[in-house]
Amino acid sequence: MKKTGFILSLAFLLTLAFAIAGTAGTVMDRIQKKGELVVGITGSQPPLNATTKEGKIIGLDADIATMIAKNMKVKIKFAPMPFAKLLPALEAGQVDVVISGMTMTPERNLKVAYVGPYYISGKGVLTKGQNIAALQDPSGLNKPEFKVAALKNSTSEMFVEKAISKAALVTTESYQKAIDLLFQNKIDALIADYPFCAFSAFRYRDKGLVAGEARFTFEPLGIALPEDALLINWMQNFMGMLEGSGRLKELTKHWFQDGSWIKELP
Repeated sequence: MKKTGFILSLAFLLTLAFAIAGTAGTVMDRIQKKGELVVGITGSQPPLNATTKEGKIIGLDADIATMIAKNMKVKIKFAPMPFAKLLPALEAGQVDVVISGMTMTPERNLKVAYVGPYYISGKGVLTKGQNIAALQDPSGLNKPEFKVAALKNSTSEMFVEKAISKAALVTTESYQKAIDLLFQNKIDALIADYPFCAFSAFRYRDKGLVAGEARFTFEPLGIALPEDALLINWMQNFMGMLEGSGRLKELTKHWFQDGSWIKELP
């Protein structure tokens, strides 16, 4: 009886193992079956991604996501949310991928896979004219009297905690909230991705915002993916073709050098 029970238990475990193996690596199948690619994005990190007056998400990230969906032959669905909620949503299976100006850090890569980089960014600083000296080096902000904002759960927050530890850190859910605090003189500066700082200084130059010309860090941006071998392989090949064809360079030039799209923003 004991031997029979052992064999039955073994058979059950093997059946369960095969069932689990059969369901593993099915994210690509799920995307294909539902005919839709759900992309996690903030919609508030111009020029990488932004939301227009009509509620449409545009930007380099949005263009890349749209091209991915088109080549998968599925529809695109953007799932906008605060930056801090992007990776938890990916890990919970609420979104299929995350394309939202996200730096590929070793810590994040322990939990999710990355394909990239599709753009090399770095930390920049955005402030008002009276704090112009702080633009030359982050140490200029490293004083207790300075209040410095950064996106919650971002590499910008980590940078402030390490390089500007003496300053008072203020975390926000979005860049726009940080900009509002800057306008209201409730913070002295914003640490963010360099492209956003440069964009905001140009957009709000009449309100006295200025950005530093130097990047303080090296930030490779990538596409965050679940642990699905086929999806990762497909994404690697597609991004390789996008870069090799010169199309990625064209898209980057459009969003970073042509400001005609700014009039679409609220």
